[in-house]
Amino acid sequence: MKIVKIEARPFRMPRNMQAATGTAGTPTLLAHGTGDYRWSDVYPVLYSVNLETALIKVTLDNGMYGWGEAQAPLAPEIACDIVRLLLAPALEGTPFEGTREEIETIWDRMYSTMRVRGQTGGFMLDAISGVDTALWDLAGKIANQPVYALLGASKRSVPAYVSGLPAATRRASAEHYLSEGFTKFKLFFDVRDSDDFLRALDELPAQAQIAVDALWRLTPETAVPFGHELDARNALWLEAPLLPEDPSAHATLAAQIHTPVAIGESYRTRFEMAPFFERNALRVYQPDLGRCGITEGLRIAAMAAAQGAAVVPHISIAMGPQIAAAIHFGAAVEACSLTEYNPQVLEVANRYLHEPIKMEANAYVLPNRPGLGIDLDQSQIY
Repeated sequence: MKIVKIEARPFRMPRNMQAATGTAGTPTLLAHGTGDYRWSDVYPVLYSVNLETALIKVTLDNGMYGWGEAQAPLAPEIACDIVRLLLAPALEGTPFEGTREEIETIWDRMYSTMRVRGQTGGFMLDAISGVDTALWDLAGKIANQPVYALLGASKRSVPAYVSGLPAATRRASAEHYLSEGFTKFKLFFDVRDSDDFLRALDELPAQAQIAVDALWRLTPETAVPFGHELDARNALWLEAPLLPEDPSAHATLAAQIHTPVAIGESYRTRFEMAPFFERNALRVYQPDLGRCGITEGLRIAAMAAAQGAAVVPHISIAMGPQIAAAIHFGAAVEACSLTEYNPQVLEVANRYLHEPIKMEANAYVLPNRPGLGIDLDQSQIY
């Protein structure tokens, strides 16, 4: 068999910003404006008013195809053009039998296409990850096994935590999810209202276990006292506390607080993560499968295991292929006992699948169909 076609398509749809604000993908209010991309009102990052992503389809000469997805919350056309102009010409015609060794070799080849030209992160790796995920989907279909089975997993579900509780209904929302079996929640921290935020944590039901996402907005001076406040509340982790380019500052923080430091969503390769592991700067690794792909995610997860770090896949703006990849990955990685869950994101993703990704109680159900176990409704996305 050979790879004969690699297609990439940008996808966007309007979001209910009122419902989405305070959850993964849109954790803060956005500045007023007329464009689709707007500044967060609390830190210098752009968000889209739409759900945006890049969908990838890899087809073999026998007609079999696999779905992938690049994390592309802004300007998905860029990742798609990288696939169209660079990756597809480099890979079309490549023999493919669906082995792990083949996929790893192809990942390395894709990475090498622009390595000496400086493109070893960002949009380039997002595009690579989308193709990589599609290859794993194909590998499972060729073997007539789910991806998690190819990787040796025996789990039947992957427990999840709820990502984001709207500030206006925080306690009521927590109580609702507790009644459904969820016990773990992540809240997004607004550094302008530290006292109010901590007070809100204390007002949540006693059964609720809380992780906190600081969205890279703390400083070395403010992170330690805030971390001590979380220590006193037995927080699950402190996520993305400092500027993502600074492993030394993360290491210093990790050594001074008991709450585990959690990072990973903004890093795509083992090369980016190595300085953090070398400095013992984290205890929770959060791979985003739309950025690192399954192949590189597994490599980094092995590094995390060697450090004794937990693995908790990150799921932000995503359609079916990204979410499914995270679920299969979570089932296959021994150090993973938890995965992110954004109810609004999953509800939208399921609209475009022939068969939905399912939750039972507080866990994702692993599909028993081959590959990723999902198929996009092409009549809706083309």
